[in-house]
Amino acid sequence: MNRDQKFEAFKALHQQQGTAFVMPNPWDAGTARLLTHAGFQALATTSAGYAFAAGKRDSFASLSRDEILINAKAIVDATDLPVSADLEDGFGRDPTRCSQTIGMAIDIGLVGGSIEDATGDPDEPVLPIGLATDRIRAAAEAAKDRGFLLTGRAENFISGRPDLADTIKRLQAYAEAGADVLYAPGLPDIDAITTVCREVGKPVNVVMGLSGQAYSVPQLSAAGVRRISVGGSFARAALGALRRAAEEVMHQGTFTYAEAAIADGEMAALMDQTKQSDRS
Repeated sequence: MNRDQKFEAFKALHQQQGTAFVMPNPWDAGTARLLTHAGFQALATTSAGYAFAAGKRDSFASLSRDEILINAKAIVDATDLPVSADLEDGFGRDPTRCSQTIGMAIDIGLVGGSIEDATGDPDEPVLPIGLATDRIRAAAEAAKDRGFLLTGRAENFISGRPDLADTIKRLQAYAEAGADVLYAPGLPDIDAITTVCREVGKPVNVVMGLSGQAYSVPQLSAAGVRRISVGGSFARAALGALRRAAEEVMHQGTFTYAEAAIADGEMAALMDQTKQSDRS
């Protein structure tokens, strides 16, 4: 699919009625290929997963816009599926910075992306709603008629402000400002998820795999969710398997972990088959 076709396919997934689609989060080109082969219909980047792979903490202070977009481009190039991106806070407080980030995301082939309202400052964990909305409005203007679905994120529940009323107010403001999809990570239970889906007028994304109760796709679909992501949880699951393998070898001197590993031949078949032209 070309980029326009990817966008139309991605948009259509959000318009499905009754069943939410799962959009998992690869953290590099290899995991993008594996998840594509698994049969998913769209992918999304994860700043957390990328940060872990780069040996960094997932935070505004650790990750630059350039490296996030380079990683996203590698994922776009590794799959024929639509790819959305975790664009953190837009990489700047000013609305103009968010607008620039969206333009750069479109230029590398992304068909969606999210802008969040977290600050990383414990004294002011989320931006004032007016500024946060202005940032979404600027991002939406940059995305307008360019084949890009913008997700507005309200970060209250993962920023130490478990305020459902304010979260809904923010999501409604982001929808009015032009966000196509709405997302409030860390909602505490299915009742809160149902309430958010009922009170906002755009498709809602919910993340699974974090702390708290794990709801199924049918349960989330019944609550009104349109899209489900996994954030950095697939990356943490893979790193958990790595640590268990390392501890087995280090402390037991055995190698039974290899029984659960993907076969080398299967991995080879999933990866890029292009040969370097300068190799004889």
